[in-house]
Amino acid sequence: MKSDKLTTVAVRAGINSDKHHGAVVAAIHLSSTYSLKGFNKKRQYDYSRTGNPTRATLAEVIADLEGGSTGIITSTGMSAIHLVCQLLSSNDTLLIPHDCYGGSYRLFTYLAERGLFKLLIVDQNDDQQLKQAIAKKPKLILLESPSNPLLRIVDIKQICAQAKSVGALVAVDNTFLSPLLQRPLDLGADIVIHSTTKFINGHSDVVGGAVIAKNSELGEKLAWWANCIGITGSAFDSFLTLRGIKTLPVRLKQHKENTEQLIAFLQGHPAIDKIYYPGLTDHPGHEIAKAQQHGFGSMFSFELKGGEAQVKALFANVELFTLAQSLGGVESLIAHPSTMTHAGMVIEAQIAAGISQNLIRVSVGIEDINDIVADLGQALNATLTVEN
Repeated sequence: MKSDKLTTVAVRAGINSDKHHGAVVAAIHLSSTYSLKGFNKKRQYDYSRTGNPTRATLAEVIADLEGGSTGIITSTGMSAIHLVCQLLSSNDTLLIPHDCYGGSYRLFTYLAERGLFKLLIVDQNDDQQLKQAIAKKPKLILLESPSNPLLRIVDIKQICAQAKSVGALVAVDNTFLSPLLQRPLDLGADIVIHSTTKFINGHSDVVGGAVIAKNSELGEKLAWWANCIGITGSAFDSFLTLRGIKTLPVRLKQHKENTEQLIAFLQGHPAIDKIYYPGLTDHPGHEIAKAQQHGFGSMFSFELKGGEAQVKALFANVELFTLAQSLGGVESLIAHPSTMTHAGMVIEAQIAAGISQNLIRVSVGIEDINDIVADLGQALNATLTVEN
């Protein structure tokens, strides 16, 4: 049975695909090499860097979920970002948001410094800045919506239309939402990027990435580069991610429900100065998010009213929340973007992006909501008794 329902697609990933033994779950093919049928007679797979059955199953399901033609599974989220950079030459221009993920920002700036491409960094929420940048005819435009860590929203459909007018490709980092909550290819994008480490796998036990191309010609080019530079993902990691993706629909429901209840509790808390979450009606991108997303996700950030002393007190007092990098797992995580996820950005770039020293990023897990609220609540209360 073929279905276009995303929940069914996610759950059925690789089910009943074994034609040899009838295994219900897709097998792990750990072989690094494959025999030829004879002289110069290759089978579908010949070497696992180039192609692997388990990895191919994962690539197919993520491509199906995103509505793309081709999926490429990479070893990490950053290698997925690096893969897309292979489309650029020294005379091409890449346009990125000033507030993108710190690891991406670091990669782009260092590659540009080496002369591998030209780089434009703009506030993509500033219509005039964006219009002027696109008028310079970049080869590739990277979007990150919602952005990391301030959850800024850009109008993907509108920017894609502007990009097409100058012949630019558009790649969207969809890590924060997953294809179940946002499908950028349907909005006009050419490429979607994921750190599968996050929501797609969902259990904080695999590091991986994915690139999905809208058309097969672009997909073939990206797949060629992935093999050429050797960044394809492993069979075992692909198997674990396939297992994780089956529960993505139900995990997202619980993530969403917990996040909405937690934010309702946090609003008006005396320790918090501001909450950044597109689901709030006063968020500047709320209406755009409502139009292009199928939910607001489970990531948000907030600014404490105090300074470093309050930040330290918060992290010292959380018990259920774990102070750690990453996001999108079943467990609740909390992070300090300036010194953790965005440490790759110089402090001037952080300030320009709006990343303050009292900004906290939260990835809401699927634990019991009463425990989540109680833990963050008591940790925030502890900051009220600390002097700057």
